[in-house]
Amino acid sequence: MRQPPGYATGLFVCKLKKTLYGLKQSGCCWYQKLVGIMTDLKFARSDVDQAVFYRRDVGKRILIIVLVHVDDCSIVGSSQPFIDRFKIEIEKRVEITDLDELHWILGIEVKHICEERKILLSQRSYIDSILRHYRLEDIKPISTPMDPNIQLTSNQSPTATDDIAKMRNVPYHEAIGSLMYASLGTRPNISFAVQTLSRFAANPGMEHWEAVKRVFHYLKGTRELWLSYGQVVKEMEGYADADGSMMEDRKAISGYAFIINGGAVSWSAKKQEIVSLSTTESEYVAATYAAKEALWLRTLIFQLFSTSLSATTLFSDNQSTIVLTKEHQYHAHMKHIDIRFHFIRWIIEEGKIRLIYCPTDEMIADTLTKALPSAKVKHFAMSLGLILV
Repeated sequence: MRQPPGYATGLFVCKLKKTLYGLKQSGCCWYQKLVGIMTDLKFARSDVDQAVFYRRDVGKRILIIVLVHVDDCSIVGSSQPFIDRFKIEIEKRVEITDLDELHWILGIEVKHICEERKILLSQRSYIDSILRHYRLEDIKPISTPMDPNIQLTSNQSPTATDDIAKMRNVPYHEAIGSLMYASLGTRPNISFAVQTLSRFAANPGMEHWEAVKRVFHYLKGTRELWLSYGQVVKEMEGYADADGSMMEDRKAISGYAFIINGGAVSWSAKKQEIVSLSTTESEYVAATYAAKEALWLRTLIFQLFSTSLSATTLFSDNQSTIVLTKEHQYHAHMKHIDIRFHFIRWIIEEGKIRLIYCPTDEMIADTLTKALPSAKVKHFAMSLGLILV
C-alpha cells in the first residue's frame, strides 16, 4: 500500500503483514482464515453453500451448524454444552463477542416460542425505519401491494425534459433497494411488486413512483406479520407457477416457493429470459426453475442432517405441463423448447421430484406472478407462513 500522508519516506511502499478492514482482499483473506479455523475444529464445509459449516457426531447424536455472514456467525446445535465448547475453542483463535441467544440477525428480529416449537422472523423495525427515511410514517395502510386493475408499462416513463427533471429528485432506485431487502428477507408477499417495479428503474415515471408508494402503504398495514416455522410438521414441498397474461415484451414471470414446516424457506419472482409461445411453455419453464432450486435445497438438507429424503412434491396448476414432463413423446407444438428446460424430466425420472396438479385457487406461487385482489393476497400470505402474533 502507499505510505500514509505525513509518514512518507523516499519512494517506498508498505508491505502489509495482515489485511486491513475495507481492502478488496480483506473479505477473501478473512474467509480463508475462517475456513482454516473451522477445519482445525473438525467442521466440514457445505458443498452447496460456502458460508455453512457443520460438525456431526453420529454416536452421540450431536449436530452443530455454523452460518456465516462476513464476521457474523449464527450457531445452531442439538446440545448446549457442545455449543459452549465450540465458543471456547473459537475464542482461542479469534476475538469474539458472544451475544447469547439469537434475537437479531441482519436487521431481522427472531423470536423463539419453545413450548410450541416455533421460530418467528420479522422485519417490522426495518419497515419502520424505511418508512421514516422516506417520510411515509403517517401514510394510510392498504390491503394489497399492487392494484390488479392497473397495468404498468414503459409507455408511462417520461420522455419530455420537464417530466424527466421532476423525477430526478425522486428516490426511486433507493426505494426499490429498500423494498428488495424486505422481499428477500421475510416478506415474499411483495416479491412480485418489487420485481415488476424494478424493471422501470432506468427511467421511472410518476405512475411507477405511485406504485412504489403503494407497496409502502401495504407494508405499513402488515408490519406485524411474522414469517413462522413450526406450526405444522411437514416435509418440504414446492409450488411453481407462471403468469397467464404476458408482459409487453412477451416474457412471462416465473414464481416458485418452497415451504418447510409451515413457513417459506425459498421463493422467487423472476422474468423468464425467453419469449413463450403458450401458457404450457411458460409453466414448463417455471417448473424447471423450481426443480433446480428443489435440488439445491435437497442437497443442503441431506448434507446437514444426513437424512434420506423422499421425492419432493412440486405443485403445478397446469395439466399440460405435468403431462409434458412425464412423456418423452414428440410434440409438434413444443419441439422448439430449449433442451436445457427438459432437465426436469430427468429429475422426475430419478425420483427426486414428483410434479402434482394443484388447483389455481390453492396455487401459493400465484402471488409471486401477478397482482391479486385483497382476499387472495391475505390467503396466500398465510399459506407462505406469514401470520399475526
